[in-house]
Amino acid sequence: MTSPALRPILLTAAADAATGSGRSKPTIVVGPSLGTGAAALWGSTAALLAERFTVIGWDLPGHAGAEASEADYTMAELADAVAALIAALRAEGAIAEAGEVPLFYAGVSIGGAAGAQLGHDHPGLFDGISIICSAAKIGTPEGWAERAELVAAAGTPTMVSGSAERWFAPGFLEEHPQAGTALLHVLQNADRHSYAHACRALAGYDLREELGSITAPVLAIAGAHDAVCPPADAEALAAGVADGRAAVVPSAAHLAPVEDPEATAELLAAFFGSLTPRSGSAPAPRLPGDPYDAGMGVRRQVLGDAHVDRANAGVDDFTAEFQEMITRYAWGTIWTRDGLDRVTRSAITLTAMIAGGYWEELEMHVHAAVRNGMSAEQIKEVFLQSAIYCSVPAANVAFKIGQRVLAEYE
Repeated sequence: MTSPALRPILLTAAADAATGSGRSKPTIVVGPSLGTGAAALWGSTAALLAERFTVIGWDLPGHAGAEASEADYTMAELADAVAALIAALRAEGAIAEAGEVPLFYAGVSIGGAAGAQLGHDHPGLFDGISIICSAAKIGTPEGWAERAELVAAAGTPTMVSGSAERWFAPGFLEEHPQAGTALLHVLQNADRHSYAHACRALAGYDLREELGSITAPVLAIAGAHDAVCPPADAEALAAGVADGRAAVVPSAAHLAPVEDPEATAELLAAFFGSLTPRSGSAPAPRLPGDPYDAGMGVRRQVLGDAHVDRANAGVDDFTAEFQEMITRYAWGTIWTRDGLDRVTRSAITLTAMIAGGYWEELEMHVHAAVRNGMSAEQIKEVFLQSAIYCSVPAANVAFKIGQRVLAEYE
């Protein structure tokens, strides 16, 4: 047996080794499930994570065009191959060196099992691990041996029908035929011997008695409809590791990142975001569902990345809790509400800034109003209304600020 050679699949914008562009973002290494490829499985979720994370996937040998494996390997050897891949990416400058920015892992099914094995065999390599639609032990050794023998003899097309039933929640293939078909094509075209090698790796995989040695924070995610690795498996993982929690994606079965990219990305962003240190202070503890991450997303949409990045760069121990508060409550619980559209919220906010005489904030929110779709005519009407109900002198200052900001866009 020997560790297979893995190839990286860049799922978000590449880092520039010469300038370091993109290297300041935390990196998430994502793993596939058996029979799928990283791009087809993770593409939609990676796109949702791209603003905050660099996402790099890997493919199993013989899957999605990757080089076939020549011999059986164990899950420990697969984990070693992922660790070797990370070392190679660091040597190439594709991702930051250890300790520069956080490095995370997320994997589905066999990719999730590889994540558990990595946490066990390579402590300290990852700052956090998400094990998705997986378990500390999957199936039985006899079942995997039988499948390996069948596929080695008859090919992966024998798995397509059964996998379509196991992989997806009821109705998914009818509603999302393109996404489902792309994954099933990867399965049908996978190298049969490589698929069998992966089956035999799973046959020997069992970390149930060794979960306590995994010290990296773990988020175990299950699909509510998953018959292969049901939610109880995620709960057992979370309970068994040193620092674990579990979550369920209600709409998913066995391939959560493609079945519900939004829910999967939200869970991962919240979990990995809670483990990402701020400059000059410790990370804030946040659990999945915390409005902070939704608030940060809206804050960036409304105010722009440049403004938010400047604000975050200035955070220190004195201001950190205030910044957390406004992101969590102003942006995460008010601006995310459905009751008013963003143009209306901008109109209300402009009026409040004029009434309070908060001129620096008014300038920022004129920019935000334009980003939210307000026209110059609508902004003028808000200022005219404010002249009557706030004061003419206040509206006079507002018009000067608005004129200056709108001229930048013209």
